[in-house]
Amino acid sequence: MYEKENLPLDRPVEGTMIVQRRAVSAVLAAAALVLTAGCSSDDGGGSSGSDSAAPSTTASGSGPTGQAAEDPPPAKGSVKVVRTVAEGLSTPWGLAPIPGGGLLVSSRDEGTITRVDEKTGRKTELGEVPGVSPAGEGGLLGIALSPDYASDHMVYAYFTSASDNRIVRMLYDERKPSGQQLGAPDTVFKGIPKGVIHNGGRIAFGPDRMLYAGTGESGDTGLSQDTKSLGGKILRMTPEGEPAPGNPFPDSPVYSYGHRNVQGLAWDDKQRLFASEFGQNTWDELNAIKPGDNYGWPEAEGDSDDSAYRNPVAQWGTDDASPSGAAYAEGSIWMAGLKGQRLWRIPLKGTEASADPQAFLEGEYGRLRTVVAAGGDKLWLVTSNTDGRGDPKEGDDRILEIQVS
Repeated sequence: MYEKENLPLDRPVEGTMIVQRRAVSAVLAAAALVLTAGCSSDDGGGSSGSDSAAPSTTASGSGPTGQAAEDPPPAKGSVKVVRTVAEGLSTPWGLAPIPGGGLLVSSRDEGTITRVDEKTGRKTELGEVPGVSPAGEGGLLGIALSPDYASDHMVYAYFTSASDNRIVRMLYDERKPSGQQLGAPDTVFKGIPKGVIHNGGRIAFGPDRMLYAGTGESGDTGLSQDTKSLGGKILRMTPEGEPAPGNPFPDSPVYSYGHRNVQGLAWDDKQRLFASEFGQNTWDELNAIKPGDNYGWPEAEGDSDDSAYRNPVAQWGTDDASPSGAAYAEGSIWMAGLKGQRLWRIPLKGTEASADPQAFLEGEYGRLRTVVAAGGDKLWLVTSNTDGRGDPKEGDDRILEIQVS
C-alpha cells in the first residue's frame, strides 16, 4: 500500500560549490537495490539521504556533429514573477495553453481537466477523464492540444489506468455545461508500464507535428535498456498513435532509451529536443535528445566515461533539482524543480550548456511541477505542493506568470 505520509522527507538545501563531473558507476549497484525496493522521492528523484551537489555541465561531446556555431545567451539571466494567475488548484500536473486564450490544467489525483482564464483566474471544470487510477506517482498527468486544435478541438491526456499508462484524446466542446465538456476518450496508445513510482507522463507535440511522450521504467530498471519495452523511453508517434515515420527502430515508437523517468520535453528555436530526467541518488539530468541514442540508465547515472552512453548537457545533485517540466525561452532551457523547489536556467549554445546553470525562486513557491512557454520572454509556472510531498500554504497550488531573460 502506498502511503504518502511515509515518503522520505526532503533534506534542507545546502550551500553548493562547483564540482567536477565524474563517473558514478561505483554506486549504481547499491542505487539499483534502493530503486527495486521502491525507495524514491519527488517523482523519481534521489533518496533523502543523497548528498547535495552543485550543477555541472558538459563542455563537449553532448551535441551532434556538424552543428552550426551560435551566439550563446548571457551567462546570467533574470526572473521576475509578474503575477499569480490562479490559486486553489488540487494536484496540478499538466498545462496546455489554448490558442486565443485560456489554460487547461490537469489534476493528477482528481482526474479532472480545468480551464483557467489567464486574465481573471476564473476556473471552469471541463470534466473528469474516465479510467484514471491515481496512486503513488500515477494519475492524470500530462496534457497536450492537437496540432490541428483550431479545427478538431482535441485534447490529449497521458494517464495511469488500472492496468497501464496510456494516452487518450477527447473532444473539448465548450458549448456544453461545465463538467460535461469532454467527449468520450479515444485511446491513442496503451501498454506503457505502470508502477507506484516512475510513470513518466509528459506529452507534447513537436515542431514535426508528431506526438512525443516521456515514460518511466516503473521501478523496473531492466526496462530502460530494453528497446522492445515502452518503459524508460521517449516515444515518438503520429497523432493517431502509430510509430512515427523516421523513428530509429523499425515499426517502433521508441525514439530514445536508457532513461529512468522523463517528465520534461522542450524544443529550442532550432527544433532540437531536450528532456529533463530524474536521477536516483546522485545526478538529475538535462539531456539533448538524439534519435536512437542510449542515455545510460541504469548502467550510468549522470556523466559517464563509457562512450556507449550519451552524456547529459547538465547534471544536478538530486536535492537541488528532481526536475519535472521543461520549457525553452530566451536562449535557455528552463527546468522546474520539485525537491529542489527552484527554477533552473540552462543557457545554451547549440546542444551544450554555454554557462553554469542558474537557480531562481529558490524555496519561494515550494515545489515546482510544470513550466510552459507563454510566448516571447514569458513562461507559465505551476507549483506542486498539494501532491502529498509538499508543504501547502494558503492559496496552493497556483499558476504563476513569470518574465525571464
